[in-house]
Amino acid sequence: MGGHLDPKNGYFIGEWGHLGCPTPQRIATYSLSPNRQRPLAGTLNAAIFNSFRRFRHQVLYVVPPFVAAYAIMNWGIEKNEYLNSKPGRLAEGASE
Repeated sequence: MGGHLDPKNGYFIGEWGHLGCPTPQRIATYSLSPNRQRPLAGTLNAAIFNSFRRFRHQVLYVVPPFVAAYAIMNWGIEKNEYLNSKPGRLAEGASE
């Protein structure tokens, strides 16, 4: 039944349909009724609180660069509009 050594052909593991060792013994199987399974138990509650926790921990890393970029962009736009206006051109000394 098992794999005994045959010097001519190597290992013999059994006839076709009966390969390998005999059926295993003492294997425990467990099952759970489909009515008792809850794959999404607590998902909505965990998602809400986990999202809030992640937002709270990351907000100080994300918001300041965006505020700084907005302030710099706003300053640049106002400066550009001023320099391209009549008073801005006169203040810079461009002669036209």
